[in-house]
Amino acid sequence: MPFPHLPPSIAAALQKREYAEPTPVQSAVLAADAGRDLLVSAQTGSGKTIAYGLAIAPALLNDQERLPRAGAPLALVVAPTRELAMQVHRELEWLFAAAGGRVVACVGGMDARREQRELNAGCHIVVGTPGRLRDHLERNRLDATHMQAVVLDEADEMLDLGFREDIEFILSTTPAERRTLLFSATIPKAIAQLATNFQRNSLRIDVASANVAHADIEYRAIRIAPNDGERAVVNVLRFFEARTAIVFCATREGVRHMHASLTERGFSVVALSGELSQNERNHGLQALRDGRARVCIATDVAARGLDLPDLSLVIHADLPNNRDTLLHRSGRTGRAGRKGVCILIVPVNRRRRAEALLMAAKVQCKWSGPPTAEEVGAKDEARILSDEVFTEVAGEEDLDLIAKLQERYTPDVLAAALAQLLREKLPAPEEIEDPAMGRDDRAPPRANQREPNARESNAREPRSRDSHAREASPREGRAYEPHNPQGQSFLWFKLNLGRQHDADPRWLVPLICRHGRLSKAEIGSIKIQDRETFFEIDSQFGESFAASLKRVNDKNIKIVPASAPPDAGSRSAHRKGGHDGPKRDAGFKRDHAPRPEGAAGDRKLRKKDKKRNENTL
Repeated sequence: MPFPHLPPSIAAALQKREYAEPTPVQSAVLAADAGRDLLVSAQTGSGKTIAYGLAIAPALLNDQERLPRAGAPLALVVAPTRELAMQVHRELEWLFAAAGGRVVACVGGMDARREQRELNAGCHIVVGTPGRLRDHLERNRLDATHMQAVVLDEADEMLDLGFREDIEFILSTTPAERRTLLFSATIPKAIAQLATNFQRNSLRIDVASANVAHADIEYRAIRIAPNDGERAVVNVLRFFEARTAIVFCATREGVRHMHASLTERGFSVVALSGELSQNERNHGLQALRDGRARVCIATDVAARGLDLPDLSLVIHADLPNNRDTLLHRSGRTGRAGRKGVCILIVPVNRRRRAEALLMAAKVQCKWSGPPTAEEVGAKDEARILSDEVFTEVAGEEDLDLIAKLQERYTPDVLAAALAQLLREKLPAPEEIEDPAMGRDDRAPPRANQREPNARESNAREPRSRDSHAREASPREGRAYEPHNPQGQSFLWFKLNLGRQHDADPRWLVPLICRHGRLSKAEIGSIKIQDRETFFEIDSQFGESFAASLKRVNDKNIKIVPASAPPDAGSRSAHRKGGHDGPKRDAGFKRDHAPRPEGAAGDRKLRKKDKKRNENTL
């Protein structure tokens, strides 16, 4: 028997749910001495909820087929978030259904009076969040005197959220002879101290390190040009066409913007963030579970405890803040033996940050460019050809209609109509390019990789006479030299991305065109320095370009008018126009006063540049 020594009603519930064999954490908990306190460390998605449900079942049933009549609760489960508490509530409901178990949820954001009525009616297990449980205890709505077992789920998260005082109060109200099961992704010093204070001779179980990524999750990092994140998310969703996917954003504003953008493009999307009410969250999650929605846009509020059926794709639209958040976000997929894919969207100016996160999480990750519209189209074609609509047997009620269609239309017309129907429900992919086109796709350049100089670059790859990209020495920086008609004058601008951000003309030019609403023809030279990039804009478009910059809503991108870089004079002399440098209008005159010396002089110049930029933009 795969689940030994279980009450028949619990074994029947597992069989009904097609649980063939226990997960490692479930096996370890079942093998422990009955009645002993447990301190369990296991990775997210390992089946912890069922594990502690199985652990407390024998004590609650007491060798009986069914639980006694519902009265004062016999077990308490404390979870850090509303979503996790509701998830645990659903899992324990079906696990104890055959035993006549009654499970009540008490979570913040829900109707406390309704919860009070359910508690008064009697139950066997209470699942709740720390704040709401303490409120019920202080108001004498929850009777804790008959508790035989208390479970703290995601204990490390509860301490991180500041619930230590609430947890200690809750535990102090329960009987001293209770069984205490403490489950945590990590066992830091604070968790160990909590176990010492409230557990008796606890058995520590380390099933797997919480700092190691799931073996069932495939990690991919997709490099993009800055400001291409939204387009990349669209193409990733379209490329994989997952039954259910979740997209993580860093802020509530990011969730609102991504939700609106994907909805406009035709995706079935729901949002999940802290600003939504509990009812709104529940409706959104239910839409995902029953298939009415396929994509969830969420903040880190959904990084723990959220278990969605068929969730096979996780997208980090914004990079997580740390290793633990990366692993917890990614752990929404690849759960209980199911395979999943985790995608990190990495702007090239944040590549090193992404590398540090992946290294800290000990994740093996494949790097590539974003899926192109052509690749998405090829995937669509393969999916359409294998669509189940071609294998379904027509019903008798359709035979007459099929005969009439065959009589009226040719096979080519019918095939074209079917293809159109299958394609029209698919959102259109975005045109997007790999910012590192031509580089090795197996891994991004390392931080200590030296830039090739002009001689090495030319020896490796011949350039045509009118090539747009030219490699210069590291001292000079990389330069973009377009064809320059005689008499064309330019204005210099400065971008806050440089060689340290892996800046390259191949993605800088499209970025400048998008932000400034220009075409490539209006861009002059591009000078890439260590931390910034100088570029020229045709003076005829300088005013409209500067006006367009005011509408840019990207805190990572900053473009301001600038003076020419130090070596721009010699560079400009090589243009076909032969002029000595870019001409300037009155709004962008350089200050030719002698440069003040020392730190005070540097401050004056910075202050003057800042004032000029503010007046210009």
